[in-house]
Amino acid sequence: MLAVSRQLSVKEVLQTIVTVARDLLDAEYAALGVPDDQGGFAEFVVDGITDEQWDAIGPLPRQHGLLGVMLREAKPQRIDDVREDPRFGWWPAAHPVLADFLGMPIMDGDDILGAIYLANRRSGKFTEADEGTLGVLAAHAAIALTNARLYERSRELTLLEERHRVARELHDAVAQKLFSLRLTASAAAALVQTDPQRAAARLEEVGTLAAQAAEELGEVVAELRPRELADAGLVETLRRRVNLLGRVHTTTKLHFAVTVQPRLSPSAEEAALRVVEEALHNALRHADAANIWVTLTAQGVEVRDDGVGFDPAGARGLGLASMRERARRAGGSLTVSSRPGGGTRIRMVL
Repeated sequence: MLAVSRQLSVKEVLQTIVTVARDLLDAEYAALGVPDDQGGFAEFVVDGITDEQWDAIGPLPRQHGLLGVMLREAKPQRIDDVREDPRFGWWPAAHPVLADFLGMPIMDGDDILGAIYLANRRSGKFTEADEGTLGVLAAHAAIALTNARLYERSRELTLLEERHRVARELHDAVAQKLFSLRLTASAAAALVQTDPQRAAARLEEVGTLAAQAAEELGEVVAELRPRELADAGLVETLRRRVNLLGRVHTTTKLHFAVTVQPRLSPSAEEAALRVVEEALHNALRHADAANIWVTLTAQGVEVRDDGVGFDPAGARGLGLASMRERARRAGGSLTVSSRPGGGTRIRMVL
């Protein structure tokens, strides 16, 4: 239940529910479908099937047969052999053979949010006790799924509000300056031949307006601090980033530690977050590392891996220059230690 409730994205919630249900009830296959309004599924996640098998099976299923029954009837379905049920339709040639079947709707009041499907219990047929266990999981899944949807909608609204705010700022400040700059530049161009002295004065105005526009644009960009960073702080934001990447990149083990929580300004916190994100991206993409460690210290932040390493002097395209510039703007410094075959350490001192 904790594993389900920790997830925030709908996709993560669904996959966790399916994995937990399959493990709890010792089933060979598990799936969860969330219907759309077109007779298909908005989401359909599985566990127990490889990516190659999934690709061979083909497109997402439709709401037919027992899959459709589970989305129309708010009651569980426990069947000894799904192939002998009169409601069974068919499956593609590459589909695994299913025998015993247990299905449970995921309910929110009278609304069916989706359904969990289990098949081929390894130790005998599904029992009434299994049905009860899956019912408990489905009840928690409904809460988690509803919360995840609300969270995603909240984030969408927040992003939309932020986009509108930035658009207003750009229109009210920067756009007006750029409009004035364009008119002044046009006037200067018209005066170059007839009145060079006035043209020079206009060009000075162009320089002043350009500087003002750049300054105002910088102020707008500076306000685009990540909302998660403002709400949760640097430690929790980094922890979430590392945990998320750890779930996605299963071949590399990610570690997060806090020795002493630094007291940083908002701009320094954002710089630290962006540097860690860039360093993690590089390590996961290029290092071929078994482990990556992210450590927050009293002085700043460090990202270290045990991967293939590289020659920092000849590195191109890894964003090292931008990371150093971020550190400099935040009043700190960045050092990169690496050698071929010796892993990499990126340390940002603030």
